[in-house]
Amino acid sequence: MIERYTRKEMGNIWSEENKLKKWLEVEIAICKGWSELGVIPKDAFERIKEKAHIDEETVEKIKEYDKKYKHDVLAFVSAINDQIGKDSRYFHMGVTSSDIIDTAFALLIREAIDLLLKDISEVMDILKELSYRYKNTIMIGRTHGVHAEPTTFGIKMACWYDEMRRNRERLERCKKTISYGKISGAVGTYSNVDPEVERIALDYLGLKIEPASTQIVHRDRHAEVMTTLAIIASSLEKFATEIRHLQRTEVLEVQEPFSKGQRGSSAMPHKKNPIHSERICGLARVIRAFSLTSLENIPLWHERDISHSSAERIIFPDAFIGLDYMLNLFMDIMKGIVVYEDNMLRNMNASYNLFFSSKLLVELMKKGMERDKAYDVVQKLAMESWEKKVDFKEIVKGNEEIKSMLSDDDIERIFDPSSFLKNIDYIYEKVFGSA
Repeated sequence: MIERYTRKEMGNIWSEENKLKKWLEVEIAICKGWSELGVIPKDAFERIKEKAHIDEETVEKIKEYDKKYKHDVLAFVSAINDQIGKDSRYFHMGVTSSDIIDTAFALLIREAIDLLLKDISEVMDILKELSYRYKNTIMIGRTHGVHAEPTTFGIKMACWYDEMRRNRERLERCKKTISYGKISGAVGTYSNVDPEVERIALDYLGLKIEPASTQIVHRDRHAEVMTTLAIIASSLEKFATEIRHLQRTEVLEVQEPFSKGQRGSSAMPHKKNPIHSERICGLARVIRAFSLTSLENIPLWHERDISHSSAERIIFPDAFIGLDYMLNLFMDIMKGIVVYEDNMLRNMNASYNLFFSSKLLVELMKKGMERDKAYDVVQKLAMESWEKKVDFKEIVKGNEEIKSMLSDDDIERIFDPSSFLKNIDYIYEKVFGSA
C-alpha cells in the first residue's frame, strides 16, 4: 500500500523484516521439535536460538542471496546458516518452503487481525456514544432517496454499531480459521519430517495443525479472511456513502469535520467536500477486488503451484493496511461529525407531512375500511397534497370520507410525529441491552 494510506503499526506488521522474523520463529519452532525428539542436540538448539536473528543487515544479505538463487526462502536459509555456522546442518531440516511460508503467514495474518479488532472496537465505542447522544434527534428516513417515515440520527448510528458488531464477530471467526499451520513436507505426507515435530512446533507457535495439508495450507482459509475484510470495507463504504448524501448542499443534515487551515478546492474557496468519506468509498473498491483474487487463489494445480503466491504478496498487506487506514479515518470523521438538527427538521417538513400516510392507512383499516380502498383514498389525498404543495393534514381534515370515519382527535393522534418513535427504547434494548 502506498505511504499515504499506511499507518505505522499495521505497516510494521507487513514489513519485510517482520515477515522474516516470523519465518525465523517457525524455523526455531521446528528445531525445537527436532530437539525434543533428540535429533538436534540440546546445546546445538540453544546455539541456534542464540545466534539466529533478523536485523537490517540480515535482510540485505537475504536480498543478495535472492538475486543469485531466485528463491527467497533458500536465500533466507543461507543467510541464517551464515549466522549459526556448523549447526546449519540442523536448520530447515526435512521441511519445504511452504512449511515456513504458510505457517508464518498465519502468524502475520493473526497479528494483523488483532490490530483490526482493536480498530473495530474503537469504532463501535464512538458509534454507541453518538447513538445515545442523538437518540431522539428526529430526521426523515429515506428509501430510494425519497422521504419515507421519520427515524432518528441515533437509530441510524445504532444500525451502524450493530453492523460493526457483526463484522467484529466475522473477524474473530477468521482469526480461528487462519490459525493453522503445517510442517508436513513437500506434499504433506511427512516423508522427511516426523509428525511429532509438527505437533511440537505448532503448539509452540500457538497454531493448530492443518488436518490434511498438501504442500500448502489450503487457500479457502485465506479467502475467508479476505472476503471478510471486503465485507468490513463495504460496511464502511455504506456509512461513508450515507454521510456523502447527507452532506449535499440541498440536504446538509451532517458534515464531515473541516479542520482549521483545511482547503476544499483549488478553484472554489467556499467548498467543504466529503473527501474523507469519498476516500473510504474508493479504497473499499480496491479491497473488494482483492477478495475476488483470493477466491481465484483457491483452485491450485494438484498439490500446489505458486500462482497464488505473487498475488498474496500484494493483496494481503494492502488489504490489511488499507482497511486499518479506513477504520481510523472513519473514526476521525465520526469523532468530529457535525449534525445539523435544524436542517433535519426543515427537510422533514419539506414533504408536507406526507410521511403520515402510512399511519392514516393503518387507522382507516382498523376502522373497517378494506385495505385496497383505504390505500386508494390515502394515495389520492397524498398526491393532491404534493401537487398543490399543501399540508397533508389539512387535506385530510377537509375530506368528507375521512371525516366520516375519523374524529378530529383521531386525526391529531395520527399526525403526532412522536408516534413514529414510540418503540425506540425497544430498538436500543435489542442493540445495546438497555435503552
